[in-house]
Amino acid sequence: MTAKIAYGDVEVGTELPAHSFPVTRATLVRYAGASGDFNPIHWNEKFAKEVGLPDVIAHGMFTMAEAIRVVTDWVGDPGAVVEYGVRFTKPVVVPNDDLGATIEVSGKVAVKLDDNRVRVDLTVLSEGRKVLGMSRAVVQLA
Repeated sequence: MTAKIAYGDVEVGTELPAHSFPVTRATLVRYAGASGDFNPIHWNEKFAKEVGLPDVIAHGMFTMAEAIRVVTDWVGDPGAVVEYGVRFTKPVVVPNDDLGATIEVSGKVAVKLDDNRVRVDLTVLSEGRKVLGMSRAVVQLA
C-alpha cells in the first residue's frame, strides 16, 4: 500500500476527519487479552480505586492506538506513519455501564517537511479533557 494523499494536496492547517472511538469495559478486556497487559487498573474497579484512580482506566497504549487511527484512515496506509509519539496527560476513565467512555480525536497538518513528509498534530480528548499531549505523527505522503 501507499499513501492516498499527495503532498501537494495538503497545506499547513489541513484538517483530518475527526473521529470518536467508544471504549467499554469489554473493549478493555479484549485489549488486555491481545496485548497481554492484565494490570488490574484496567479491569478491576475495586483495585483501581484502592490505588487512587477514579475508576478503571483504559490502557495508555490502547488510547494511543485509537488516536493514530485518525491519521492512518486519512492517509490510507498505516505504513506511511514513520514517527509517532505522545505524552500521557490524563487517563481515559471507563465507567461500568453500557456507554463506557469516548475518545475524541481530531488532527491537522502542522508542518510540511522535506521528502513529501508532514507532521500531523492530534488533539485527543475524553470527557472534554486532553488525555494525550504532544500527540504528533510524521507521515510519508505520496
